[in-house]
Amino acid sequence: MNPKPKKVPVTLVTVTFFTFFILAGCQEKEPVIKIGVSAPFTGDQASVGLTILNGAQLAVAQANEHGEVIPGYKLKLTPIDDQHNPTQAVTAAKKFVSDPAVLGVVGHLNSSCTKPASQVYFDGRLAQITPASTNPGISKQGFDTFFRICATDDLQGPKAAGFAFNELGARSVFIIDDKTTYGKGLADEFQKVFESMGGKVLGRQGITQGDKDFTPLLTRVRPLAPELIFYGGLFPEASLLIKQSRDLNISASFLGGDGIYDVTLIQLATPAASEGVYATMIGTDIQSLPQARRFVEAYEKKFGPVGSYSAYSFDAANILIEAIRSAGAFDRERVISRLKSGRTFSGILGPTEFDQDGDTKNKIISVFRVKNGKWEHVRTI
Repeated sequence: MNPKPKKVPVTLVTVTFFTFFILAGCQEKEPVIKIGVSAPFTGDQASVGLTILNGAQLAVAQANEHGEVIPGYKLKLTPIDDQHNPTQAVTAAKKFVSDPAVLGVVGHLNSSCTKPASQVYFDGRLAQITPASTNPGISKQGFDTFFRICATDDLQGPKAAGFAFNELGARSVFIIDDKTTYGKGLADEFQKVFESMGGKVLGRQGITQGDKDFTPLLTRVRPLAPELIFYGGLFPEASLLIKQSRDLNISASFLGGDGIYDVTLIQLATPAASEGVYATMIGTDIQSLPQARRFVEAYEKKFGPVGSYSAYSFDAANILIEAIRSAGAFDRERVISRLKSGRTFSGILGPTEFDQDGDTKNKIISVFRVKNGKWEHVRTI
């Protein structure tokens, strides 16, 4: 027989209830400087989005260990999942803007998210640094709140075309893109230069993010016998295109942009099918940089293998932190002014200086290839 449970006095429940919220309120009122970060943290692009979150998280944690950026304030990272959806990205931007404690944002991953969100940041006078959005049109909008630390597709696309024509020896290509701001833009830049070099585009087709079965499309591609398939888009769809093309015995080489450079592509496509796949990347091989060794060690100890944009996010967050420290006050406009000052920021990617449009002056593109189930650095182009 179970003993009759004792009644807890209502007054004790009430006191405990209100004590919890008083303590929670005290925690919320702790003086903080917030840095926002937004990317897809759930869904099929989460493996990349989380590396952006992790890079920024490591930067904030190390800054707090080294002391206060502004006396009396602790740094806090505030993440919002944009689900690689432009509408969600705008919603995230509005939340950051409406929070006066947020002095800067690291984000977003997708150009289709960054572009509409950049208008919100501009209107709210909030600095934004993207570690990964490469569409060149974003920085041409005249927003003095926009910055990026990666190279752009008007450099990446032509470099990819030159590599395909001169080093892979491809003279014919079938182009596929995912119809996004990033994917279509990159494919456009590739096509212009490939054709100008004398290459022949046998066809071009747009697909939709989230599609799974590309067999009908690839069945139409097979009799054309292209020497190369170029893809403008991200790794979830690229992995399926690679696997399904190999299942159809299409022997064409496969080349994509930085959107496919992720270990998840190899896992989804299978190592056997992805062997020999090429990707351009908007930067250099982080593993080869002496100044990045401590970052790699700290990152891998905390999160595991470094992701494609981990270092870019780490540097973006640190640049914001340095701008906040230099501003010396809880002032968004002064943070923007420090970023626009023309100064050089030192980071693990090397020195970063922004031009008048907010683009980095670092113009490095590298090529990677899948070999024995891993991405290996081929060279800088």
